[in-house]
Amino acid sequence: MLLGCCAESVDECRQTEPPQNLDWGRFAQLAQRHGVVPLVYPRLAGMGPRLTRSLPDLRALYEANARQGLWLTKELFRILDRLKQSGITALPYKGPVLAAMLYGNVTMRQFVDLDLLIHPADLPRVRPALAELGYKPALSLTPREERAYLRSGYEYAFDGPRGANLLEIKWQILPRFYCVNFDFRDLFERAIVETLGSGAVRTLSHEDLLLVLCVHAAKHAWMQLSWLCDIASLARSKPLNWTVIGQRARQLRIQRIVAVTFLLAHRLLAAPLPQTVQQISQDDPAAEVVAQKALSILADANEYDIEAPSYFRLMTQAREHWQDRLRFLWRLASTPGVGEWSAIRLPGLFFPLYRVVRLARLAKRWL
Repeated sequence: MLLGCCAESVDECRQTEPPQNLDWGRFAQLAQRHGVVPLVYPRLAGMGPRLTRSLPDLRALYEANARQGLWLTKELFRILDRLKQSGITALPYKGPVLAAMLYGNVTMRQFVDLDLLIHPADLPRVRPALAELGYKPALSLTPREERAYLRSGYEYAFDGPRGANLLEIKWQILPRFYCVNFDFRDLFERAIVETLGSGAVRTLSHEDLLLVLCVHAAKHAWMQLSWLCDIASLARSKPLNWTVIGQRARQLRIQRIVAVTFLLAHRLLAAPLPQTVQQISQDDPAAEVVAQKALSILADANEYDIEAPSYFRLMTQAREHWQDRLRFLWRLASTPGVGEWSAIRLPGLFFPLYRVVRLARLAKRWL
């Protein structure tokens, strides 16, 4: 029922007649878990008052999301204005910008935080600028840890006036060990202007956005329907240059990730397969194998453990080049992070030994 309501075709949703014994409470939980409440509720409510009376849980979630989305949109403009005053250029993406771009309304997409891309050189000025608005970093790092984190990490989460992790400031798209290296200068140069409410913001070009959304979904093992809905909607509603997308996917060495993402959207949401993706799938049969594994993760009612060995096997299988698989595994095993720094305190002279701590913690967890 959930897949029918998320399908590309509204007609397919109308043809999905709810069974008499449908557990609407469980349905609401699934919709919330997969981040599709704003897509599902209006379609079901449009089927008539008899069905609407069965949806109190879903309606409450829908209204709460709308309030959150409107507040975060207002907060986004406040943050962008403050950063601009400090001479910091930021590109918001996902969140309200993606909602307005794809669905024409910031309340029609489920999101709980804001994502902003900035130039790495601007990071030192971000923290004091955001502090004036009441935002504090969620992480507390020593200077040595922070330098290491800036090299290997990709984002700072900030707690805001109305909750934790409301804002994510990113200087990379993914952590370094995933071995997907977007050129930030190119992303900023190709940025476009999109309307957001009564204002306008600069954000990623449609082609760059599609690739960023694909790798974000892959990073999380494609386990949430909303990411596939967003990608399918972007491919359907915007005049994308698929030749450029194919070229950039090949340069970034993420062709298999793009193919798996669209294979899933096709199977689950009846989204059409672009010709570029069809060609990649024909040239790379392993994309179908990875898609089948991702489908089994989506179908599992249990929460998927992204620190389990099976997750890292999936991430290696999602890459078409063996060099990227080896780099991923080596960087994963040898790159210490917040977990290691929190587990044990080493004097500055012994900071390089955190690599040994990292290996020991991985061995304990997996073996």
